[in-house]
Amino acid sequence: MSHSRADDRSAVTGRRRIAFAVHTDAGTLPALATLLRSLVLTNPAVCEDVVVLHPGLPDAAFDGLRRLHPRVLTRRASTRAGVLGLRDHDTVIVLDPSMVVLGGLGELLRLRHGVAAVPQVWGDATGAERRAVLPDGLLVVQRVDVKGAVDTVDAVDAADTADPADPGDPGRVTGATGATRVAGGTEVLGATDVAGALAGRLASAAPGGLDDVLGDLLVPVDARYDFRTRRLHGGLPVPSGVAVLHFDHAPDAPGHDPAAEARRRFELDDDAFRAAYRALPGGKHPELVAHLAPPLLAARPSLDLARTVADGYRQQGRYDEAVAVLAPVLDDRADAPRCHETLGLCLMALSRYAEAETHLLLAAAAPDTAPRAFAQLARLAWLCGRDADAHAYARQGLSADPTDAGCHSWYIRTGVDARPEAGAAAAGPADEQLAHVALFAEGHENAGDKVLPEAVRQCFGPDTGPGRWHERHAHLLVDDEALDRLNARRGVVVGGGGLFLPDTSPNSNSHWQWNVPDALLRRLTAPLAVFAVGYNVFDGQKYRRARFAESLRVLVERSAFFGLRNHGSIDRVRELLPEELRERVRHQPCPTTVADLLVPPAERVPRSDTVLVNCAYDRSGLRFGHDYGHFLAQLAGALRSVRGRADVRYAAHMPADEKFVHDLRREHGLSLPVERLYALSNDAIRDLYRRARLVIGMRGHAGMIPFGCGTPILSLVSHPKLAYFLSDIDRPDWGLSVHDRELGARLAERAAAILDDHDAAVADVRAAQAPLWRTTRANIAELRGTFRM
Repeated sequence: MSHSRADDRSAVTGRRRIAFAVHTDAGTLPALATLLRSLVLTNPAVCEDVVVLHPGLPDAAFDGLRRLHPRVLTRRASTRAGVLGLRDHDTVIVLDPSMVVLGGLGELLRLRHGVAAVPQVWGDATGAERRAVLPDGLLVVQRVDVKGAVDTVDAVDAADTADPADPGDPGRVTGATGATRVAGGTEVLGATDVAGALAGRLASAAPGGLDDVLGDLLVPVDARYDFRTRRLHGGLPVPSGVAVLHFDHAPDAPGHDPAAEARRRFELDDDAFRAAYRALPGGKHPELVAHLAPPLLAARPSLDLARTVADGYRQQGRYDEAVAVLAPVLDDRADAPRCHETLGLCLMALSRYAEAETHLLLAAAAPDTAPRAFAQLARLAWLCGRDADAHAYARQGLSADPTDAGCHSWYIRTGVDARPEAGAAAAGPADEQLAHVALFAEGHENAGDKVLPEAVRQCFGPDTGPGRWHERHAHLLVDDEALDRLNARRGVVVGGGGLFLPDTSPNSNSHWQWNVPDALLRRLTAPLAVFAVGYNVFDGQKYRRARFAESLRVLVERSAFFGLRNHGSIDRVRELLPEELRERVRHQPCPTTVADLLVPPAERVPRSDTVLVNCAYDRSGLRFGHDYGHFLAQLAGALRSVRGRADVRYAAHMPADEKFVHDLRREHGLSLPVERLYALSNDAIRDLYRRARLVIGMRGHAGMIPFGCGTPILSLVSHPKLAYFLSDIDRPDWGLSVHDRELGARLAERAAAILDDHDAAVADVRAAQAPLWRTTRANIAELRGTFRM
């Protein structure tokens, strides 16, 4: 089964694209394979692109490297200078085939400025020793600082490797100078003269150091990241802290036995390498697991190995492949509860609910897995509309572990008082109701998902209760009985929120959050409005576009109204639709952005001298990459500055959001009081945001709700949707990328400007609301006719 490439919106979010790069030729390919094995085995949780630059080797020459790593990319370049022309990557860690990696490279992955290198002690032309950065040494290049080098790289490669028959050869390193714009509108220019000279020096391979060329761009790093074996003469052992060992001589040269032995650890055949990776303790990157473990399973099938492969596939959303691997070897064995748990989760994600229930019940028979399995069984029963069974499963889970949070949550959620029939008495006649399909937060779930459904309903009138609305959670399976209930209503409203996302509650019926099979969606006869829905895929996230596109086409064909909450979502969705359906996709802003215009507050709320801050931690790897430590440090500096002007408090939309407060106190000694919005009513949430002078938020609704209440905002952009919203209101300078190198200073500066001229900032918010309100009013007028209201 083929899988789509990751959704790349790094130009919007400012996410750093990182690569390891090596220049090689036919003679050094075997050494490069050893280097690559060492990189994987010493950094098992790291899986970035590996760019192999070469002077024109046949593609088949790299098949051996591709067996070692899932992200090997090949590019033509005549010299090592080609690393400076990699336009698709922002940070490039330049290695050499004569190196092996012996330790973690996290420090290098976190570097953000200049060109990092290890100054080596070397003899100059007079025989005197001095420190110099050698052209064949390790480099960590930040592309924004060497953009001017691209022209030099192009000139060198144009002379040496360009194919006259194919001047646009996509395999050759090319580039163009210019400015880079990231979230927040920041424009950065490279130091052209310095960068060009660096490219020329690397291309010439002339003896001597790079220090004079790098100048202020040089960022010295510890010698352990480029430790030369010439320092180990006489059989000296390799120091324990060395991370990158660089051979100045043949690996088997006399007098360097310990260094040679360190290298021999990685001179493995493919099977031995894969087995060594699998045997490593600790976390592993799912992409590496899914690449390296399946050949082992094919060669030596075993249940334990099948579970390893299936878990790797599951973490990547490749549920069908996980089932295909695990089901044949598991069958109904009762002595493998963790395998049954994994298989049950994957079957549930494929909407094969009866099979999933069987395997989860087998997992629940073991004490170690029982609480988790019963929580999943409760979720499965709830998805299928079996609330009483869900409640019973949750109770069994609590009997196995009274402290299990998942079982406790499902026990409360599926209790008698929480079931749909409990509110049936208050429901109005079906033909006078609108059905509402959305994510309805309960308990201590996302505060934004509490406020949003009510805001959608307020667009259609003041009655937001069960008399006017038939509530249907998007994750619940739409079967024939549910379809009949929807068709009995005056219309169906789907939204708002980021429903176009594959992984919050995965299903194979639609491959987005509404769990509706295409066949049943085609049988929907009530007028359907998709209202203020967002394309919520993260920057760098992979998903099955083909299945989503099939469901999306049926949805658009069936809809009387199809409105998405920002133009970025409109563009992404139109890309997936046939041409004849694209113009049916229109703009409908999130109604939280016009909250005070939908329902004006009864009285003017006085402002408190408060700045609220919010961060999000779901899918942290996609939000922050290797930059979380940088982000935390930058926020600490900015908030200390803001504290001089206002009371800074933390606004948690979910309990998990409070991680920021704990990390900030532990790492930087800065404590913030916490406002737990997830425990407040909708009115209290809006009131809190109305009173604040400024909200600095990472969650989408930590920006849209305060904006809708007339409060100035600054967005911490870790997801494209924040930048999309700011683009719609023509205020891109209200956003700052979490990856911004100068995030702290810029955030402090912009916050100060808002606080110093607050009346003007509030007026600017009100002006930005106006076009969103006009669009919403026009769409609602149309929908009143559609729904015969």
